[in-house]
Amino acid sequence: MVATLGRFILASASPRRIELLKLLGLRFEIIPSHVNEAFIEGETPREHVLRLSEEKAQKAAALYPDAWVMGADTIVLINGEVLGKPRTSEEAKEMLGKLSGRIHTVFTGFTVIRQNMGNTVRDAVESSVRFRDIPGDEMAWYASTEEPYDKAGGYAVQGMGAFFIKEIHGSYTNVMGLPLCEVVDVLKGIGAIDFTGGSNHGLRSNG
Repeated sequence: MVATLGRFILASASPRRIELLKLLGLRFEIIPSHVNEAFIEGETPREHVLRLSEEKAQKAAALYPDAWVMGADTIVLINGEVLGKPRTSEEAKEMLGKLSGRIHTVFTGFTVIRQNMGNTVRDAVESSVRFRDIPGDEMAWYASTEEPYDKAGGYAVQGMGAFFIKEIHGSYTNVMGLPLCEVVDVLKGIGAIDFTGGSNHGLRSNG
């Protein structure tokens, strides 16, 4: 099991991010931070996810200055348009129609802060995803399931939506919502985790 060197907080309630961190065996608490996710004029997608991830991390770090706090933000971009989370089946089908047979980009930014040590590290990762042509009956079926509705872009790469995907260039876990390769490099580099088999000091949440 990977050791967390101090209290570790994930400032997100995303089931995908929780699942990915648990794959590492990390012990962590889940304390979501909610911020205004609107774009600032002139902001690039990379700048946007970095800023929001830092704002989320800062919000929790201000309350828990002695903990390692990680915030993250993911967006789906196609032809300059950001696709959010669909609220209705019609919105889900509309998003799938935009993605069908085309390549889109997934950006995830993450920030790790340890306020009492003055540590702030940010990174953003970009992946390209190509969808097959999706027939109307498949769009309607998928939109009738529960899967699209809490996910940017309206699909789950790790779920039933996987059969829409022909190719991924870049990090698979980034498309899920957290680029594990880069996250582990950062956490290890700043001394938040180690692989020496030491005991865990944080708390695991079942959230």
